[in-house]
Amino acid sequence: METILVLTAVEADGTLPKAALEALAAAKELAGALAGSTLAVGLWGADVKAAADAVAGCGVARFLGVAGPDFAPARYASDAAAAEALAKAAGASLVVAPGVSRLARILPGVAHRLGGRADTHVTALAAGPQGIAASRWYYRQRIESVLARAARPWILSLDPGCREPIVPVPGSAAVEAVAVALPAEAKRTAVTGVQAPAAEKQTIRPDAKLLFVAGAGWTKKQAGGASRLPEAEQLILGFLAKTGASLGSSKSLTDQAGEGQAVLNFLTHLNQIGQTGATPRHPKGLATCCHGEEPHTVGWRFINQRRAVNLDPNCGWARGKADVLYVADAFEVMAKVNALL
Repeated sequence: METILVLTAVEADGTLPKAALEALAAAKELAGALAGSTLAVGLWGADVKAAADAVAGCGVARFLGVAGPDFAPARYASDAAAAEALAKAAGASLVVAPGVSRLARILPGVAHRLGGRADTHVTALAAGPQGIAASRWYYRQRIESVLARAARPWILSLDPGCREPIVPVPGSAAVEAVAVALPAEAKRTAVTGVQAPAAEKQTIRPDAKLLFVAGAGWTKKQAGGASRLPEAEQLILGFLAKTGASLGSSKSLTDQAGEGQAVLNFLTHLNQIGQTGATPRHPKGLATCCHGEEPHTVGWRFINQRRAVNLDPNCGWARGKADVLYVADAFEVMAKVNALL
């Protein structure tokens, strides 16, 4: 018998993030598989009523909330205090939280305050013979492990994109208010504003249907004997703008700056997949000018449909790693695709 608490912060507009709906779906499924278990949702933010109402009909037994202007911004002191209070008020033995940056910063500290344990990057939850089983990947997604813990409370951070989110069923939720008195020192950090790139400049889009991966070949000398870097940047950014795709790259490409080589100016290490352990989960993926190294391929493990463009028919992608390989010049292909778009 477990008391399962889905713990999350409310977005600035009063809604629940998609990752939270995924965590709720996993927790509800787990509660249904464990006889005698109850499911609760703990929310904090400026106002939590609208977020609770949005999922009031999803079979949640209790809604608990910490509300107020002090809990609107992402701040460790206030976020950790709210999460701790909600877990204690719910009497939670198992806490499931979305693996987003705001929650990832506080969960280990909250587990310490509660005298429990925390595990991150969980990809699946199940009720097994030994109780609750949590799955996660190690060594850059090459090894999958299944673990269980006797310690309670057990806090689990579920990676976004690992399962379908629950379909919200709106209603009227009775939210139990949990009072949290923040001391003055917990309010020393103030959020004065948000700096974000313009939408057209944002290249990392986790919810995009397509992942476009630029390989190191874009910066190399082309058929004419010279590099075509400005044209490469124009083609790639034009494709991203027209399709709304997310941009990834191989480690070799983003590392070229440190080696004094020409680089694509809009690429950073945040765009890396594969060797960094980043595992995007877009429905489709298109790799261009890739070299087919295995570490690069590992980052594509959770892509459902994988295609590539490469001049080399013996590229590693041609040997079973891509569903379709186009043996062609990526510059010509992407110029034609952009023209069609």
